[in-house]
Amino acid sequence: MSKKRSICIIGLGYIGLPTAAILAARGYEVHGVDVKQEAVKKINNGEAHIFEPGLDACLKAAIESGLLSASTEIVPCDVYMICVPTPFKGGDGIPEPDLGYIEAATKSIAPYVKAGDLVILESTSPVGATELVEQLLSEGGVATSEISIAYCPERVLPGNIMTELIENDRIVGGINQSSTDAIVEFYEGFVSGSVVPTSARTAEMCKLTENSFRDVNIAFANELSVICEREGIDVWELIGLANRHPRVNVLSPGTGVGGHCIAVDPWFIVSRNPEDAKLIKTARDVNDEKPELVVQKIASVAKEKSKVLGRPARIGCLGLAFKPDIDDLRESPALQVTRRLMKLDYEVVAAEPNVEAVEGINLVDANTVLSTADVIAVLVAHKQFKSEPMKRKLQALAGLDFCGAFV
Repeated sequence: MSKKRSICIIGLGYIGLPTAAILAARGYEVHGVDVKQEAVKKINNGEAHIFEPGLDACLKAAIESGLLSASTEIVPCDVYMICVPTPFKGGDGIPEPDLGYIEAATKSIAPYVKAGDLVILESTSPVGATELVEQLLSEGGVATSEISIAYCPERVLPGNIMTELIENDRIVGGINQSSTDAIVEFYEGFVSGSVVPTSARTAEMCKLTENSFRDVNIAFANELSVICEREGIDVWELIGLANRHPRVNVLSPGTGVGGHCIAVDPWFIVSRNPEDAKLIKTARDVNDEKPELVVQKIASVAKEKSKVLGRPARIGCLGLAFKPDIDDLRESPALQVTRRLMKLDYEVVAAEPNVEAVEGINLVDANTVLSTADVIAVLVAHKQFKSEPMKRKLQALAGLDFCGAFV
């Protein structure tokens, strides 16, 4: 291919923006689209509106090169990559995916898609979503037999996205063989890992399977932590000993499971297969219940402390992100715990080194938490909290470790 395809990326969040910056760095002309005007303004100034190591420098260089621009409007390109959110629908019962953003993004590109173009869905999606994209494009007047459509899920770890977007293997599932072949060729132009072809439905299910597998294994660790608490056993020591077995690898328990992948994707399977996905649903229930058990433990300690102090104890929470060393608060169990504690009769302060402010929460630095709180709970194992000086201080203050920060 003598000339690189121009690319339009719809959704400039935790996946779309790093992808846009990386593609521009590799010489592609990239246009990013987002509904948030403030985010677009920052991006065009070479500033990321999210935190991800390595993103700032890559984004700044991409903007300065003139190969990356952002706006709130679609522009004609050769490749359209949909990287929008897939939240839950409201209501009781089993959570169901809300495909509204995918539908809106697909309809927005329909007037611009021409013969020979590529349309790629990267958003985490339930089985059948890629077929929905094809249907909506067809209804929008696109001759879908003349374009390539495929699902290609991201498979990255927040905190290492800039590396893993390039180095990790990718799965491409087209609506037909020609779509798969064309989009495999596109990804091979910038991905150093293997690009593996499959069908659209298999690719969709593969993404959900990967995160459901992790969720089930985390649930086992979280369930162990609850049992060990009641049995008076140090769960961290237990897991360390069990993992000395050559065929055992128990994961670490935590405050719960958060983020827009592991805490969400299993429900996409359960909602379509409620009678068959018994183990997956149970794991989700275990992990969703863990934050409340953490709240109960902290509140119990705070109640006893209050008796000694003669006043309500002040609670300090260390960490609000859904995992260590990132700023992402989506589906965060630590944030859930903190907000739940605030509804009790205690003053609550929190430290989250990766964000500047969180609505409704008294955010302070970690040293202020240590010097002013009567009960301290480590909810996220940020590197700042795991430093040897900090660990010694926390242990001296009898801090509650829910994430293995002391290990």
